[in-house]
Amino acid sequence: MFKVQTLNAISPVIHEILSAGTYTVTDNEPTPDAILVRSAAMHDMALPDSLLAVARAGAGVNNIPIEKCSEKGIVVFNTPGANANAVAELVMAGLLLASRDIAGGIQWVKENKDAEGLEKLVEKKKSQFVGPELRGKKLAVIGLGAIGALVANAAANGFGMDVVGYDPYISVAHAWSLSRAIHHADTMEQALQNADYITLHIPLVDSTRGMISETFLKSLKPGVRILNFSRGELADPEAVKAAIADGQVAAYITDFACSALADTPKVVCLPHLGASTPESEERCAEMAAAELKDYLEKGVIRNSVNLPEITLGAPEGSRVQVIHRNLPGIVSNVSTLISGRGINIQNMLNKSRGDMAVTVLELSQQPDETLLAALGKLNNVVRVRLISK
Repeated sequence: MFKVQTLNAISPVIHEILSAGTYTVTDNEPTPDAILVRSAAMHDMALPDSLLAVARAGAGVNNIPIEKCSEKGIVVFNTPGANANAVAELVMAGLLLASRDIAGGIQWVKENKDAEGLEKLVEKKKSQFVGPELRGKKLAVIGLGAIGALVANAAANGFGMDVVGYDPYISVAHAWSLSRAIHHADTMEQALQNADYITLHIPLVDSTRGMISETFLKSLKPGVRILNFSRGELADPEAVKAAIADGQVAAYITDFACSALADTPKVVCLPHLGASTPESEERCAEMAAAELKDYLEKGVIRNSVNLPEITLGAPEGSRVQVIHRNLPGIVSNVSTLISGRGINIQNMLNKSRGDMAVTVLELSQQPDETLLAALGKLNNVVRVRLISK
């Protein structure tokens, strides 16, 4: 019986995957085998020795201590693409918010709801909310993953925009999904050149943190409109405010509430609504639960952010998983220890990712606890697990 702890309210669809006969799913399990999480902060949370995996029902994993998990041999999963449609739809709304001062117009009506002759007053005042149409304008889409590809296609085919996309790491699947109307830039600078609108769909890493800076903004076409539905930390709020004030940026739309920008004219801050649809939450929960099930029962690793992809079929014997540092000699030491006990290795898979590696062995007979403990004591071995018997 596997024990799964939920740190947030998760769609009940998980119970269809994590069936009661094999799993207990509660929000107060002290020694969980796995954790399902959405937005709960885990950085200050004690990680029990029993914990094998953490699955984030969403794409971002900033709330999870990745390095600490790797050191303890805990696999961290996310659900890329599960919320893509929900976020892409909101980005399309963001294009309209950036172009036409819809938010300002709504606020003006509320503030003047009791004004005498409001209907006539509207005709005199509405010009202050005028904005350009999207058709024919250049949109630079930076990042063509699941969300960026959907946005690019919708903007080109639905709004008639001239879309240029840039992504040096685009996958074959996402490349094939792009409309033929999308122009491909060789560099980000090429994509941004003379762009009327820019939408960012990139991860938050050291190289992108604060990339929307004074220097970046000054390099753009005056009057540009910027959408940030990726991460709030991509932007320097003071740089955005200054660029708005001097007219370099005509509008900044973000899905991340920021006190420094909340009351800034021509800025719209949404309260992180990108994935907030029932459909998205269900897809994310379903995908996260399936990742945990495959890992706990078979040792399969897919959509991990800290360990390599491991694709496995049905066990050919007794399956043992060894998570270790990606250093020379470890696989040899593992093999020597097993063969020294007279156990044949029927099949073996070894894959690495950065500083970490995973070795999966199919053995001719079930190793006893003594052997498993000895494997766990080898230098640079982080975790050993008997998956199937």
